[in-house]
Amino acid sequence: MSLICRFIHAEKANYAITLLCKAMRTARSTYYAWVAGAGAREARRRADVALAHEITVIHIASRRNYGVPRVTAELRRRGQVVNRKRGERVMREHGIAGNSRRTGRRSLTKADTAAAPGLPPSQCTNRRSVIEYRKSRRE
Repeated sequence: MSLICRFIHAEKANYAITLLCKAMRTARSTYYAWVAGAGAREARRRADVALAHEITVIHIASRRNYGVPRVTAELRRRGQVVNRKRGERVMREHGIAGNSRRTGRRSLTKADTAAAPGLPPSQCTNRRSVIEYRKSRRE
């Protein structure tokens, strides 16, 4: 809806607002509500920029380790009440991400890569086994 209202706002110098709203199949009240909310949207944008600065300070102080839950908790400790989802959105929009230590988890045992002799391809678990089975069938 915002895209339609922006178009109407841009073209209102050339055409009547009622005509533009009919052409775009939008109620005039929708357009006027969008115009009335411009100040609130700008205030929210400024607040998000200030919040992003606070989050960046906390994130750098944690040596870029803190993610959304810890950043939100630290903001609350500092007296700034912020919803977790808002903090998550601001961090995502500004490319701030915590350090995850759980990536690249490895198994404690090595996988069996040796081909089992004489198994048909439907029972083989890796490509090498299938190739070796086909070679043995040709001989």
